[in-house]
Amino acid sequence: MQDAAGRLWVRLMKRHRMIQDVLIPCRRDDPQAALHEALPKLDLSQPVWLERHRQDWAQYAMARFLPEHFMEPVPFDYMEISFISPQETPSQTRRHPLQDA
Repeated sequence: MQDAAGRLWVRLMKRHRMIQDVLIPCRRDDPQAALHEALPKLDLSQPVWLERHRQDWAQYAMARFLPEHFMEPVPFDYMEISFISPQETPSQTRRHPLQDA
């Protein structure tokens, strides 16, 4: 896994539209630290990281968290996080295969 510094893009989605987002400096190999910094800005608690999230992050540098992954109710359908490498802009990031289905 890369150790490059980039940014973590956190997006809150409702009805397939982004309702809020934040960009935080992030290392590719440590998304949880950046997420820990980003979530207070979105007024959210930490979600539960499942093995599925770890695998998606390792393979796609992206993970999706559903409302049931949070301990308290959330006002969105899902939260998506993705790594943006230093040479990429948000529009150039890799897409998750399920988004193209």
